[in-house]
Amino acid sequence: MNEFEFIAQIREQVSLRECGTGLVRGIGDDAAVIKQFAGLDSIVTADLLIEDIDFRRDCTKPALLGQKALAVSLSDVAAMGGRPRWAVCSIGVPEAVWETDFAKEFYYGLLTLADRYRVSLVGGDTSRTPDKIVIDSVVLGECESNYAVLRGGAKPGDKIFVTGTLGAAAAGLRLLERGARVDGEADDEWQSITELLMSQLCPEPRVGWGMVLGQEHLATAMIDISDGLSSDIEHLCRESNVGAKIESADVPIDQNVARLCGRRALDPLMLALHGGEDFELLFTVSPLHVPKLPKRVDGIAVTCIGEVTEASDGIRVLEGSRSWELKPQGWRHF
Repeated sequence: MNEFEFIAQIREQVSLRECGTGLVRGIGDDAAVIKQFAGLDSIVTADLLIEDIDFRRDCTKPALLGQKALAVSLSDVAAMGGRPRWAVCSIGVPEAVWETDFAKEFYYGLLTLADRYRVSLVGGDTSRTPDKIVIDSVVLGECESNYAVLRGGAKPGDKIFVTGTLGAAAAGLRLLERGARVDGEADDEWQSITELLMSQLCPEPRVGWGMVLGQEHLATAMIDISDGLSSDIEHLCRESNVGAKIESADVPIDQNVARLCGRRALDPLMLALHGGEDFELLFTVSPLHVPKLPKRVDGIAVTCIGEVTEASDGIRVLEGSRSWELKPQGWRHF
């Protein structure tokens, strides 16, 4: 099919889904039109996924890549305490890839995740690239006016929390680099390996937790863990002009990482501290509001891993009787 036939097909699929209130015009015009409401602020985020930088074609399936492309942007909206509402996704692919079912399967995966969070795909673009796939994901969300959760609101004495567990996505990446793939043997160990691979290939954004923390005004500052805990806590502390102390024993390491990676010369704690793409939420809470935190949201628990300190204290990890400076060693593009 040509580009316009493909867009018509996507438009037809989207027309069968609920688009929610506020959408004036979706796919089919030069731009989407969304009505604004009094008392709400809009949240807009954009993410690029570049072949051989952010993913490898031989390591994933198009549907999983479609889910990840949307998930990384949903995670950004969650980190602002917002509710995701609309998405715009553009792809550039080589002509040989266009001749396959790649684009169809990619959007199938994207729409599957969009349906789960009631996000409407309202536009995008397609283009031809010389030899690599390029994906541009944009998500628009909403939050209560003046109540977006920023990185700059943490205060000394606030408690530091993370959702879920850490290290699985980084471990999955190491396994992919060593040749592991999702379609493997069906024994108990391979099930654990598959779960690690899926953490890298198809992360779950913490949309529910983001909405609760934002709507209930519980988080003083928040960021999603995309570059790695060590890097992202540095971003948060810099914006808030504070320091932090992290209890190493309290860092929630994924059970598959703890069980498997030690045998593969991979340090579980280092993967949890420096590995990126967990897309968990890292946030701070005033001690007065800690009792108000839910035990779980969407089945996901949170863990207190430390406390915000004065900026002069820096960012330190406490490990038994010793402490050491936590330097940012997560992902850097340049």
